[in-house]
Amino acid sequence: MRAASVEHRAVAAALDRAPVSEEQSADGDSAGAQASTPPAKVLIHGINYAPELIGVGRYTRDLAEYLARRGHQVEVVTAPPHYPGWWVRPPFRAYTYSREQLNGVTVRRCPLLLHRSGKGIWRFLAPLTFALTAAPLAAWRILRSRPDVVVCVEPTLFSAPVAALAAKIVGARTVLHVHDLEVDAAFAVNHLRGDLFKRAALAVERVILRQFNAVVTISDQMRLRLLQKQVAGDRLAIVRNWADLSQIRFMGGPNPFRAELGLSQSDFVVLYSGQIGPKQALHFVFAAAERLRAVKHIHFVIAGDGSLKAQFVERYGNMPNIHFLPLQPEDRFCELLNLANLHVLPQDGAAADLVLPSKLGAMLASLRPILVQANEGTELYLMLKDIVKIIPPGDVEALADAITKAQTAKADVSRYGEIAALFGRDGALAALRDLLVGGGAEPAHSGAGYDAPRAALTPSVTGAAAQ
Repeated sequence: MRAASVEHRAVAAALDRAPVSEEQSADGDSAGAQASTPPAKVLIHGINYAPELIGVGRYTRDLAEYLARRGHQVEVVTAPPHYPGWWVRPPFRAYTYSREQLNGVTVRRCPLLLHRSGKGIWRFLAPLTFALTAAPLAAWRILRSRPDVVVCVEPTLFSAPVAALAAKIVGARTVLHVHDLEVDAAFAVNHLRGDLFKRAALAVERVILRQFNAVVTISDQMRLRLLQKQVAGDRLAIVRNWADLSQIRFMGGPNPFRAELGLSQSDFVVLYSGQIGPKQALHFVFAAAERLRAVKHIHFVIAGDGSLKAQFVERYGNMPNIHFLPLQPEDRFCELLNLANLHVLPQDGAAADLVLPSKLGAMLASLRPILVQANEGTELYLMLKDIVKIIPPGDVEALADAITKAQTAKADVSRYGEIAALFGRDGALAALRDLLVGGGAEPAHSGAGYDAPRAALTPSVTGAAAQ
């Protein structure tokens, strides 16, 4: 790898100087807000939690531990770690209840049925069985401990109604944290089918959404979707999924992953890192790799896990220009991101505005060139146009051509830090704390779109906080 250029050093320095409130402490917490916020009991209910390394479980863990460090009593009702890949990691067991203490948080785990394929009826059975096994435990813990706040995390909505009802009985504030519009996404990628079934599922979803005092989501387009689902605007807020910008940075010099994979410093590495499932549309990346098989020095590295990984490994594992890595621990994540000469962010066009890829902030903070597949008008397109290279989803020829040209093109990363700052972890967690337990300023509403100057955008929060 080349040493950091002047441009890289300038952008990295800008990230280090990201705006911080004059009252903000070293770990991102506002001293004034912390002092004025009395300790609260918070129960968080969702299917994903630590030690899952990526996805919703990681963000729920960060939130729970952040609240616990600030003196709040936090309890989590969740499932055994199983994401990505639809299998439970040892020493956890899929079919038993368990209880543990993790970094100041009481974690109670409930059984669920899983199959590694993650397909067909199993996509329905896993959240359904979790909802059935978790409902009595969540209700009992809420009725017994009488928390001040109950947070339900989507996915999955199946388990939310019982927790919301128990919270109402004890007078707890209810908040739904929406990471994924799972009903819309399930139909968009054909996990679920049928117009009648879709209408019924959407009707049930609207009923569930009305049970919460506040709904927090992660993107502007998801907020618009929730408004269309009849969630009142004064109950909606946006807090973007975050990246730890203090840990992710540009790293020059030799990268240890190259030696582990048998790659030279001159090889051009196209990196995908994260979940390997239908919504990521990785089959287009593999198709591009097949087209570029004869092009010397271009290598594709796929680092992650998920329901489709086994079939991709079986089909492409013997190709000399494709390399697979498992999910990497946090202490190697920055090294992994810096393996890339080019990050690729593929998407299924049908699900584009139903999720916002949480890996984006870290990719930007690594200051490595990024190639995104996104349709014009989607939030990802509006956020990144004129910042990174964008091509339409599903166009293998355009993807292969863009990768080939990226070998010799000099990417402009000068504005990466500007967008990465929107995903700062400390600001996002402080905003979530304020929404959940109060004591901080109400998040400002921002009507600015991504065509407006980036400085006009709120770094992590937009929308109105429900009181």
